[in-house]
Amino acid sequence: MKSREIRLVRHFTGPVKPDYFELAEVELPEPGAGEVRVRNAFLSVDPYMRGRMIGVKTYVDPFQPGQPMDGGAVGQVVDSKADGFAPGDWVMSMHGWREGYTAPAAGLMKIDASLLPAQAYLGIAGMPGLTAYAGLKRMIGLKEGETLWMSAGAGAVGTAGIQFAKAMGAHVIATAGGPDKTAFCRSIGADAVVDYKAESDLAGALRAAAKPFGGIDAYYENVGGDHLQAALDVIKPFGRIAACGMIARYNDDTPAPGPSNLTQIVAKKLTIRGFIVTDHFDMQGEFIADLSRWIGAGQVRLHDTVYEGIERTPDAFMGLFTGANTGKMLVKL
Repeated sequence: MKSREIRLVRHFTGPVKPDYFELAEVELPEPGAGEVRVRNAFLSVDPYMRGRMIGVKTYVDPFQPGQPMDGGAVGQVVDSKADGFAPGDWVMSMHGWREGYTAPAAGLMKIDASLLPAQAYLGIAGMPGLTAYAGLKRMIGLKEGETLWMSAGAGAVGTAGIQFAKAMGAHVIATAGGPDKTAFCRSIGADAVVDYKAESDLAGALRAAAKPFGGIDAYYENVGGDHLQAALDVIKPFGRIAACGMIARYNDDTPAPGPSNLTQIVAKKLTIRGFIVTDHFDMQGEFIADLSRWIGAGQVRLHDTVYEGIERTPDAFMGLFTGANTGKMLVKL
């Protein structure tokens, strides 16, 4: 069985370019004892992968040039020599950026593709969904009747966060770039949406949007830069901020200056908590239970942007930084 895979050519800083990736073809070995051979159906590309391309270890090891890259994937077992895994079973893995693989079954998770579409386990029922859930429930402690500002509202985490916060009984103000994305945020339940690309005074626009709800109690940070500056200005005293990403800074060649209003943290007695979703897998059971209930009640829906073909995986990844996705960015094989 042949498989094509995407490899990193070299480590780099600055904007992502197509020539930093190469496509290679390999022959997948037969599975050995305890192993399975899998044909992937969907691949995930995510902003955190950008940090793995620099060549410096952060909370996760960097990608190695000349080696297949990895990331979330769902696929079906083709051959199995592992107990509990049979051909046709759906599995989730971190063996993405490739059409197929042979690997120990112990590192895979079987999924129920009859409960939700298989690709949902890479999006709203997977890492982005759990990231939104942990941020709202554990980092912020969002309460019914409060007002949340969700940045990057049309992205994978933002799409989940808007819907989850509404299901939890909160008011939601979203920011997104452009009329199509702001309309999308309204369609999934945001009470007010600010087009940050059309505003010269982001903080002023947010204050106006939040006025009917008595101001902003909590902020979900996906962007950084001018969004964090505005958040410190507009959030109410004793506000809570959950920071899971700062995509505006990921392609910087050199560190950018920070917000000029950090004194607001003290003056407003704010709580800011940065987090990585891998520290919160203990919430998985609670998350899936709530998500199943919300989907059953029609409060949460799936939203994906899909590129087709392994060769489009770098394009899909680069699209994350130009706003090409609405909802979760996926590659269908």
